[in-house]
Amino acid sequence: QNPKSHMSEDPKNKEENLLNSERPIRVFTENNHSQGEAQVLSRITGSPTIQLIEKHQGTKTLFRKFSEMNWPVDIRPLNKSLVTDSKWRRIDATQEKRRSFLQEFCKKYGGVSRPQSHLFHMVSRIYVEDKHKILYCEVPKAGCSNWKRILMVLNGLAPSAYNISHDAVHYGKHLKKLDSFDLKGIYARLNTYTKAVFVRDPMERLVSAFRDKFEHPNSYYHPVFGKAIIKKYRPNACEEELNNGSGVKFKEFIHYLLDSHRPVGMDIHWEKISKLCYPCLIHYDFVGKFETLEEDANYFLQLIGAPKRLKFPNFKDRHSSDKRTNAQVVRQYLKDLTRTERQLIYDFYYLDYLMFNYTTPFL
Repeated sequence: QNPKSHMSEDPKNKEENLLNSERPIRVFTENNHSQGEAQVLSRITGSPTIQLIEKHQGTKTLFRKFSEMNWPVDIRPLNKSLVTDSKWRRIDATQEKRRSFLQEFCKKYGGVSRPQSHLFHMVSRIYVEDKHKILYCEVPKAGCSNWKRILMVLNGLAPSAYNISHDAVHYGKHLKKLDSFDLKGIYARLNTYTKAVFVRDPMERLVSAFRDKFEHPNSYYHPVFGKAIIKKYRPNACEEELNNGSGVKFKEFIHYLLDSHRPVGMDIHWEKISKLCYPCLIHYDFVGKFETLEEDANYFLQLIGAPKRLKFPNFKDRHSSDKRTNAQVVRQYLKDLTRTERQLIYDFYYLDYLMFNYTTPFL
């Protein structure tokens, strides 16, 4: 297990440390050998200092543009009547800490109005399972493929999660999303269904996405993202590299990520969770973490009354021979970046780190 995923501290005590928007954030200064590269990066992203100032200002203004909406005000107590085994007590205690911590964060930063005109966009990543009254917000690279397999089994679309192919999960159109309903249907489900989100350490999720999309043949990400990234961020790229878009380096990918004028847009596999699932606007009843995925998922299945035989699958969806992305793997990728670049990645995912109480990475 990743020790970073455990919440040993009382969220109320830690609130002042994590959620005080006035606290200073360290800005790294470059050594002489990397100053030239930092200047190049600054032309792409703006100076690190400006980035951090904008992040401070943006944290409190993130929600101000929203207009009033009749959303659920508080998270509901989970119905634990179906959980009879005492082995779940530890996981339940951790779950309550996570929910409480996120709620405290949102009280501090999210006490503002919300956009009715943007409602359909805000729920566009949420999958619906009506039989067990579940809403699951999809966070790519945080166990979403296997979660969609579970939803298909709960829906009666498959007898087992283990015989559903990757293509059936992602391209089969078997599952309904919340934005497919009218306003009444959306509100009714938001107010009465059990809402779950599963998250992951932002740096691990980012590296996992890069490995999956750029280190293996891919008929979409190489020609769409790869070609544009190589063209803009690789000086003197040869014609073959420009034509096929394969072989993107992690450093080039990071330059794209941090570029306010990206040659191609964002992608859900590395978009911030705060922009995928809106955790301060949609009050999630269950907050699972990839670092404790199986036990969190199986506890959630108990809570919603899933069949006893149904367990969360533990297999790797694709590239099964590759080592799973963990903290050790992440360190290998970060070695190729300057301290400024590492700092800017943290700034980019700043809200995700705070919302879900992830430890600040060693930068």
